[in-house]
Amino acid sequence: MTVGHSDLVAERRGALGLITLNRPQALNALNDAMVDGLRAALDEWRDDDTIRHVMIRGTGPKAFCAGGDIRLMHDLGRAGKQAVALDFWAREYRLNSVIKHYPKPYIALIDGIVMGGGVGISLHGSHRLAGPNYLFAMPEVGIGFFPDVGASYALPRLTGAVGAWLAVTGARIRRADAIALGLATHAVPQHCEEELLMHLTAGVPVDSALSRVAEHEQEAPILVRLDAINRHFSHGTVGEILASLEAASPEDAFAAETLASMRVKSPMSMAIAIEQVKRGRTLDFNEAMVMEYRIVSRLVHDPDFYEGVRALIIDKDNQPRWNPARIEDVDPAKVAAHFEPLPRDLDLPGA
Repeated sequence: MTVGHSDLVAERRGALGLITLNRPQALNALNDAMVDGLRAALDEWRDDDTIRHVMIRGTGPKAFCAGGDIRLMHDLGRAGKQAVALDFWAREYRLNSVIKHYPKPYIALIDGIVMGGGVGISLHGSHRLAGPNYLFAMPEVGIGFFPDVGASYALPRLTGAVGAWLAVTGARIRRADAIALGLATHAVPQHCEEELLMHLTAGVPVDSALSRVAEHEQEAPILVRLDAINRHFSHGTVGEILASLEAASPEDAFAAETLASMRVKSPMSMAIAIEQVKRGRTLDFNEAMVMEYRIVSRLVHDPDFYEGVRALIIDKDNQPRWNPARIEDVDPAKVAAHFEPLPRDLDLPGA
């Protein structure tokens, strides 16, 4: 039996609850129906003893899920409907919490792009299977936003300063690096899906099923960069990180490329991102989600989000005019204000 909206299909296959993101023309970007449909399926299967495990996959060759529908969020804000946009984020963040605390194995089959909201519906599950075309990033600071959907919890728990590096640069991670960092738990071949579905449908335990399809990954290229990442990104502010990169040798290609990348990002967004990584180290998952909802509730009223979406997604001139334009001009008090409690903070399942 198959149920669901055309953009998301939830079906029972023997012992498996199978979710398919079915919006390939939009790189499976999440919309209201997909968020609500996934939450409804997980709630239904939680206490169903016939469902032993859940798997989520994407349709199409390019992406597992490229994020949320950020253009829609932009348009709602421009129309003065911030409350509608915030309602979507609240439901998305609650879904992230449900996945993090799900009592059954939650398996994400990820091949292609996984960014933004796609990270939120995959990274917090128990098993993250990376196909050969896996490409991870949290590029939100490039559009005047911030790494959300649980990044405040997950990124600080990566080795060394890697989380800070990912948050403020939006750097892209391929499969070998994802396995080394723990962003993915298993490397799988491109055409393993049907075999894996067969085993899971029959009720084969997840780890046993994966032992039949998983493959060895080559050594991760990021390992040779870890010292440099830790050296530059262990600093507590974006200004200190930039100063460290600027002080590197002119022959240091990593420092030069990273510096150039950061110079085009939103200074305010980078300042928020480095602060959320610092604070997230001491928070449990639900506390991190409450913090993120505080941030997004302020950010929907900030100019950089709308300017970033205009420049990179709508007009595509790639020339955002950030306010402020320089990290030196970011007011720490304004950054801190994004983290203050709301009159009504986000309520979460089990909180």
